[in-house]
Amino acid sequence: MNESKTDELRSDILTVPNLISAFRILLVPVFLWSILNRRSSEALIIFFIAGISDFLDGLTARLFHARSKLGMILDPAGDKFLLAVSTIALTIRSLAAPNAIPIGLTLLIFGRDLLIVIGALIAFLSWRQTSFPPSLIGKFSTAFQLGTVFLVLLLNHLHIAPGWLNWFFGATAVLTVGSGVDYFRYGLRVLRERRRT
Repeated sequence: MNESKTDELRSDILTVPNLISAFRILLVPVFLWSILNRRSSEALIIFFIAGISDFLDGLTARLFHARSKLGMILDPAGDKFLLAVSTIALTIRSLAAPNAIPIGLTLLIFGRDLLIVIGALIAFLSWRQTSFPPSLIGKFSTAFQLGTVFLVLLLNHLHIAPGWLNWFFGATAVLTVGSGVDYFRYGLRVLRERRRT
């Protein structure tokens, strides 16, 4: 590999958004350690910092035109890793008190993500599709899922168990199912278009 190609590869990897995304991924085990040791304030702060980092890596990527192929993998991987670990941890009642994420909601979230991964894998193997733009309802669904984790962390830190939290769980479940249906319909539409060509 010549020097110019090496420099190009470095510039593609060592970008500010990629470093922020990597930092967010590294926060996940620290967050889990805080949950396992029942350090609610630390877990809340770490999750908040991770959420801010998600906003910052997207902002810096747009402002400095620093988007890269690695960033397209790191950013969503960091989000999913954080969401998966935090959701599972807060579903376990011995770790989440007085509020825990309902196991039904956790299964919905992982079931939807599993279907999306299977669909993306089929699309890649069938016609080498590598771009999967998120839908609007998918973005709302992710926002509510992250909001669910944040609310549970905050309310548990404050030792409050409000009844309205169940309504928020319900809204998150509806959006999760709705986004799953939306992605499924999108996949069928793309499949039909591919068959016509």
